[in-house]
Amino acid sequence: MKAIRRGLFYLCLFAILSPFMFIFGWMLLSSLKSGVQQTAWPPLFFFRPTLDNYFTVFRSIPFLAFLRNSLIISLAATLLGLVLGLPAAYSIARWGQSRLALAILTSRMVPWISFLLPWYLLFGKIGLVDTHLALIITHLIITLPMTIWLMIPFFEELPIELEQAALIDGCSRLGAFLRIGVPLARPGIVASAVLGLIYSWNNFIFALILAGPKTQTLPVAVYQFVSYHDVDWGAITATATLMILPVLVLTLFIQRHLVRGLALGAVKF
Repeated sequence: MKAIRRGLFYLCLFAILSPFMFIFGWMLLSSLKSGVQQTAWPPLFFFRPTLDNYFTVFRSIPFLAFLRNSLIISLAATLLGLVLGLPAAYSIARWGQSRLALAILTSRMVPWISFLLPWYLLFGKIGLVDTHLALIITHLIITLPMTIWLMIPFFEELPIELEQAALIDGCSRLGAFLRIGVPLARPGIVASAVLGLIYSWNNFIFALILAGPKTQTLPVAVYQFVSYHDVDWGAITATATLMILPVLVLTLFIQRHLVRGLALGAVKF
């Protein structure tokens, strides 16, 4: 019976993951096909791979500049989201600020595109269009609410007696937060950081409108190969593959902490 349950579990897991695995595999195979092979019918699964699409990417666009911009914006937005979000989550958890939590949740539910026009007008007035700072600020609408809502249950479950003991020993409230709360909530912090980084890394609409030649990011780089007359699927899939690799490598390295943080957060919710 145990073997049957385990078999059913892996069967269900495969059924859930297979669409995502198929899409990723198709993208990888397409990035290694020539233009004729891209449109062949029936689709080719066995062919002589080529790296011409990757060479096209590096010849056609400043890929490394786009990569640098994505790293700067995503890392800064994630780090700033943690710096602002962790104290906010701690405050909500310790003092039961449900109205503030509801307001943050509401801002998370509002479509991101609704913020785009006000931000564009504001940044245009103060000269921040096509700057890293503008994109970092806009990406906070992604990273900050996510960090707060993921971290609230972690701080709620921390034993308050540990913090009270620290306060009795002369530690300040900030010191108790930094020395007791933050270390014990490390799995949640890792999960929040990775998810915030992924969402910020993949964001397209903000960079498309608010970025310029100096600050375009990798999602915009993919869009460079779509024109009115043609769509270069080989270059698109090659760029998308290169775009996914940094996040994929990061996730593989810290998957143990990520899974633990998400599991603990799910239990605490």
